[in-house]
Amino acid sequence: MKVIVVENYEEMSAKAAEILTDIVKKNPKAVLGLATGSSPIGTYQNMAKDHRENGTSYKEVVSVNLDEYVGLTADHDQSYAYFMYENLFKNIDIPLANTNLPSGSAKDLQAECDRYNALLDEYQQDVQVLGLGSNGHIGFNEPGTPFGSTTHLVDLTESTIKDNSRLFASIDEVPRQALSMGIKNIMNAKSILVVVSGKNKAAAVYGMVKGEITPNLPASVLQLHPAVTVICDKDAASLL
Repeated sequence: MKVIVVENYEEMSAKAAEILTDIVKKNPKAVLGLATGSSPIGTYQNMAKDHRENGTSYKEVVSVNLDEYVGLTADHDQSYAYFMYENLFKNIDIPLANTNLPSGSAKDLQAECDRYNALLDEYQQDVQVLGLGSNGHIGFNEPGTPFGSTTHLVDLTESTIKDNSRLFASIDEVPRQALSMGIKNIMNAKSILVVVSGKNKAAAVYGMVKGEITPNLPASVLQLHPAVTVICDKDAASLL
């Protein structure tokens, strides 16, 4: 596991974007595994800036996202489909037909999980971007999720609902379930890029990098992957 410690969120975002654009320049047909949340927003802004200024093209790139809330349609302003469009897709030249997320509004959620697993079998991620939950979750794989899990329906924990409530008008509006890539899907990526900032993530970063490998801290499984890069600011790295 390669750990890069930077000063702040801005440096973390710039470094992560540099790694991702480098992958696309070397392989114009790369499969990018993408994440949502506050951690990668700066990364996506830097990718869009590079696209505008340097012309890095995403016309042949395929994207696969980690997760989506259950019960929100793709045009809902808190859905992850909407987030990805607003924060990245509309600012680069990726065809929307090449972008993939689980559908949170699917009638048959198990069939949707099966569809997404088949898609991931077809499009192995060249890189999977991850944020890190304060409880050590990756995607929406909460503590206790088996390492062999594939795309599945998740009941969100109270801590995750609370963490995400800042983005909603009230905590009551936060969906209680999500569809998420499983840990096996994440570990299947050729490389993994974790972006983390803030002191509230320091214990999770320590557990991910140096702790016991246990489903109680899902990110600890990344110690078993051959190509993981962690970019964290000084606050997030403060316990290492």
